[in-house]
Amino acid sequence: MNNNVNQNTDCSTCGKCADTEETQKQMQQETSKRAKLSNVDANGNPLYTFLIYSENTPGLLSQITAVYTRRQVNIESLNVCASSTPGVHKFTVTSYCTEEMAKMLTKQMEKRIEVLRASYYTDDEIFILETSLIKISTPRMLEERNVGRIVRMHNAHIVEVNPTYATVEKTGITADILSLYDNLNQLGVVLQFVRSGRIAITKSRVEHLDEYLAERERERQNEL
Repeated sequence: MNNNVNQNTDCSTCGKCADTEETQKQMQQETSKRAKLSNVDANGNPLYTFLIYSENTPGLLSQITAVYTRRQVNIESLNVCASSTPGVHKFTVTSYCTEEMAKMLTKQMEKRIEVLRASYYTDDEIFILETSLIKISTPRMLEERNVGRIVRMHNAHIVEVNPTYATVEKTGITADILSLYDNLNQLGVVLQFVRSGRIAITKSRVEHLDEYLAERERERQNEL
């Protein structure tokens, strides 16, 4: 009786758990490798995230992008939305460049009358998220049993399924999203892939824009 119990509870004979653990380790290694690669470009320049606050003025977007263009700095991603301050919009821009160039870009942008505040950050200084959608072939997904396991291990979600394709949604940091895409693409199931621009908030307890607006209000009061 005891022998039967031992046989039933012995997990080493199946090998599935070991395979799953090995797959998880491989994915973690790939994610870590992706994170390192995505943080620097081929020239060794780090990726900086620029947070720019401005008044909601038509044509300002083209003026901001022109600052990068004139200095031959490529914009990797761009996101524009309303900020928590009424009447103020927030631009989130990512670019590979040196720190000296990052300082120069922020100074040039702050010279614009409509720009209230411009700052640059490394990934360690901010919380970041992106959203991605991956369209995969349903027939290939049914053939490849690893697809579902890869989706689950990356904490992604299948949001739509039909006989032709399925849509996978993943929200997370850049490295996690690219790791999911790489693993699915290796299986030959990917039909389309798209990811959003980065959104970011600082880890500081104080919002720098609020400090700037408060200081400007104090100066206005002193002038009166």
